[in-house]
Order: sequence, then structure tokens, then C-alpha cells
Amino acid sequence: MLLLEQVELFDCSRPALPGRFVATQHGDRAPRLQPFSRDVDLELRARELLRATDAARIARLVRVEWNSRLKSCAGRADYRARLVSLNPRLAEHGEAEIDRTLRHELAHLLAQFRAGRRRLLPHGSEWRQACRDLGVGDEKRCHNLPFPMAERARRFLYKCPNCRRDFARVRQLCRAIACLACCRAHNRGEFDARFRLQLVTAT
Repeated sequence: MLLLEQVELFDCSRPALPGRFVATQHGDRAPRLQPFSRDVDLELRARELLRATDAARIARLVRVEWNSRLKSCAGRADYRARLVSLNPRLAEHGEAEIDRTLRHELAHLLAQFRAGRRRLLPHGSEWRQACRDLGVGDEKRCHNLPFPMAERARRFLYKCPNCRRDFARVRQLCRAIACLACCRAHNRGEFDARFRLQLVTAT
């Protein structure tokens, strides 16, 4: 059976891989050898921040790791895994930047926790409210740190049959993916096969 999903924007991030962590000391922020390195100190900070927003249930489960596979993004949040991944290069920009990015990613977890099963825009009003509650009310959706931009050829071009919007992908889709904007406009945000993305070109 196909897994039915919806996408709004191109996203080439990989899912988090649990279980491959090595604990680091507080003074050793950036992992050197391990691609995934758990940070216990940041986990404790994350749990305190979430408990302060009356999200104790998710606070007990949240994990924080340094992920050396992150290249151009500062961090990533995986709600299903209750995981915040941070780019080790944040250590070059000081504790304030680490703390800001941690709160940014925690806001994604908090917003989804509050919404339950309801789908959210990644940086919509719920996320912005969560940012305010976590003390970063002026947070922007994207960082401006000088991280190298990943250049990967998007060889597959898909199009929504309804709105004709283009979706470029690095890899060919192996699941049923629909245009989220059209699903929201015409089917209350639920998957609708009428808006399933169609392959236009593959180079």
C-alpha cells in the first residue's frame, strides 16, 4: 500500500536515525568523529524550556543531538522521534546562536504537540506563537549564518495537475505525494488523489 503524504515545499532532508548517539561533555560541543552525537546538557535545557510552556509530556521524551550530516541548515526538528538535530558548525558562532537555534527547533515540536494530529505549516502562526512562548518572538524562519549551501541537482520535476505548480526533487518519488495547497483548498487538508504530483521531466 502506498503511503499517502502531502508536500508544500521541496524538502531533501533525511529522516532522523535514532539509536546512533555518543554522549558529549558540556565543553565539547562539536562532535569530531561520530555523525550523530547526543548532547545531554542541551537535552536538559530543552526539557526545562518545554516544561515552562506546560508541555511536560513531550519534555520527558525530547532528545537533542549534534548531526554532522547537516550542511546548510542550522537545525532540524523531527516530531515523531521527539528529536532536535543541530549543525555542529553552530559551535563556531557561540552559545547564543546555539540557544537560539535550539529554541527555534523546539518551537516546531511544541507547535505540533499543541496541534495534535492537525497538519501545520512549518513556519505558520502556531510556530510563531511557540517561538514567542520559548522566548524567541522575533525569530525568522531561516538563519543567515555563513553555512555552505548544498548544491544537489534536482533531476526530477513534478507538477500539480490542478494548480500547475512545479516541485523539483533530487530523487524520484516512490510514494503518493499531493499538492498540499490544493488539498487544503479543496479537501480540508486531507490527501486527495486529484492533486497527486505528476512526473514531468527526469534528466
